[in-house]
Amino acid sequence: MNGRDTMSVSEHREAPDTEILLRRVVDLVNAAPKMPLSSTVRLEKDELLELLVEAIERLPDELRQARWLLREREEYLAKVTREGDDILAAARERAERIVQRTELVREAQRLSRRIMEDAQDEARRLRHEAEDYCDQKLATFEIVLERTMKTVQAGREKLRVAPLPEGQQGEIGAPAAPGELDTGEVFFDQDIG
Repeated sequence: MNGRDTMSVSEHREAPDTEILLRRVVDLVNAAPKMPLSSTVRLEKDELLELLVEAIERLPDELRQARWLLREREEYLAKVTREGDDILAAARERAERIVQRTELVREAQRLSRRIMEDAQDEARRLRHEAEDYCDQKLATFEIVLERTMKTVQAGREKLRVAPLPEGQQGEIGAPAAPGELDTGEVFFDQDIG
């Protein structure tokens, strides 16, 4: 085919690609002269066939490359899509855990605040009850102490007013020990209160 078979590999690589060859064919058809009194065009068969054959020979390599690129692109897109889906799933899962933790923390904080408030209320109530109880006991003790003081003062008053005559000490009983005064009254715990 016009010496095309003897073309070296380097010339084959430098030769125009299929698209350029097909455009030349289109240009030849468009530029072909018309037959007189007809719409039919006259074409140079050899030149046209040479361009078409060369384009056909180049098609399998280019189609293989194009298919390979398309397959590689599809695999890459599938991989990126899977990775994107994995990232989204992980992000959703993490967001759900964060929301759950946040809700748990909020609920725990609400519960702890309520428990603290209840405990403080209970402590205040118990403190007031303890203060009231102590106040009542101290008031009772104060009354007992006042009666005891009155009894002590009355006893001391009696001692100051009427000392016993010396001759009567032997009649009543044994003499009182030093520091002890016998008032003649008997004092019982039941009298206090």
